[in-house]
Amino acid sequence: MDKNVLRVGIGFATGRKHFQKVLRSYIGNWKESGLVDNINVSLNLFVAYDLNYMGTKRTDYTAIPSDINEFIDSRHFIGLGEVEEAKSFLIENGIVGAREASLVFQKGYASSRNIILYEAIKNNMDCVLFLDDDEYPMAVTRNPETALWSGQHILKTHLTNIENADITYGYHCGYISPIPSLEYSENLKEEDFRRYIKAISNDIVNWDTIQKVIANGGVTYADSSVLASGKVIEVPEVNHAKFISGSNLCINLSKPERVFPFYNPPGARGEDTFLSTCLSERKVLRIPCYAFHDGFGSYNHLLSGVLPTRLKPIKADSEHIVKRFYNACIGWTRYKPLLMYITDRDGYESKILEMERNLDNTLPLICDYFDTSIFNNVKKELHKYEKNVKVHYSEFTEIKDIWSEITSSLL
Repeated sequence: MDKNVLRVGIGFATGRKHFQKVLRSYIGNWKESGLVDNINVSLNLFVAYDLNYMGTKRTDYTAIPSDINEFIDSRHFIGLGEVEEAKSFLIENGIVGAREASLVFQKGYASSRNIILYEAIKNNMDCVLFLDDDEYPMAVTRNPETALWSGQHILKTHLTNIENADITYGYHCGYISPIPSLEYSENLKEEDFRRYIKAISNDIVNWDTIQKVIANGGVTYADSSVLASGKVIEVPEVNHAKFISGSNLCINLSKPERVFPFYNPPGARGEDTFLSTCLSERKVLRIPCYAFHDGFGSYNHLLSGVLPTRLKPIKADSEHIVKRFYNACIGWTRYKPLLMYITDRDGYESKILEMERNLDNTLPLICDYFDTSIFNNVKKELHKYEKNVKVHYSEFTEIKDIWSEITSSLL
C-alpha cells in the first residue's frame, strides 16, 4: 500500500432506487474538483443497502455503469449476507460473541453506518465520508426574485480539513426539516406549537431554527456568509455533546482506536446525536460546504441539471407530508429520553415530567390541526422509551466497549 496515497472511503447507507443517479452526480462533482485525476487520492465506495426499504434489488446498487465505475478504485457492497459474514468472522475468531456481534450489527441506521465503518477500517481507509442518497452536492440561497444555486465541493472540502481533526461535518440546506409550513389560529397558536416542539425536540431541533424554516415555507436556505467566508469552525461542547450530522460527515480513520460506533435505541433515530455525546476528547470541525437535502423526494430532477427558480413550500395538505412529520415526531420522542439520561442525569426526572405536561396540553390541539389522532402515539412512545431508558443506556455503553474490541482486532 502506497503511504503517499490518501485512501478515502465514500459511505452510503441507502435503500433508494435512484442511488445510481446520486452516485453519478457525485462522481461528476469529484471530477470537476480534480479529485478523480489526483494520483495521490484513492476513491473507494462502501454501500450498505437495504432491499426492504423501497422494494429494490441488489443490482440497483451493484450494477454500476462502466463510465462511473472507472473512476472508483474499489467498491464494497454490503447487504444482509455480507453483514452476517462479518459477524461470523468476528465470532469464529474469538473477537466478540454472537450476542455482542448482533448488538453492533443489528437492523437500523446506526448498524448500517457501523458496518461501513468496520469495512472501511478493515480495508485500510484513512477516512470515510458519509453521504445520504437524498442529498446532492449543491447549495441554494435566495434573493427576492429567485433561488440561486451553486455547486459544492463536499469531498474536497472534507479532505482539506480531516487530517487535522477527528471529525469534519458540513452544512445542509433544502428540505431538512420534516415540519411543514403552518398557519396559526385560535385553534393552534404559535405558543402551542412551540410547546409541542420543545417537548419532543433536542438541542439541534430548536425553536429558533424551526421558526425560520416555517417562515420560509419549510425550506432551509444556505447562509451566503458561510459560502463566502470559507470559515472553518471548531465545534464547541454544549450540554456534554459536540453536535454533528449523520451525513456530509467525515471520520478520520488513521487512528481507529479513536473512532466511536453509532447507536440508536431500537426503532429510533438519533445515531448522529448519540455519537455527538462521545466526542468530548475529540476535535470536531464544521466546514463550509453544503448538501441539498431532498427530504420529500420532489427534486430528483436536480440530478439532471434542472434548477428551479423557486422552491415549493411544504404545506400540511397531503397525507404523505403529515405522515412524514408524524414519523419524525415519533423518532425524536423515542430517542429523547436516552439523550436526556446521558446529558442531564440529575435533571432527567423533572424533564420527563415537563415533557409529559407539555404533551398533555398540546397533543389534542396537534391532532385537531392535522385532523388525525395518530399523534397521540407520541405520548405512548415516550412512556415506552422512558421505561426502557436504562436498558438502552446499558446497550449504548456496551456497544462502545464491543466496538473497542473489534477495532483493536483490526490494528
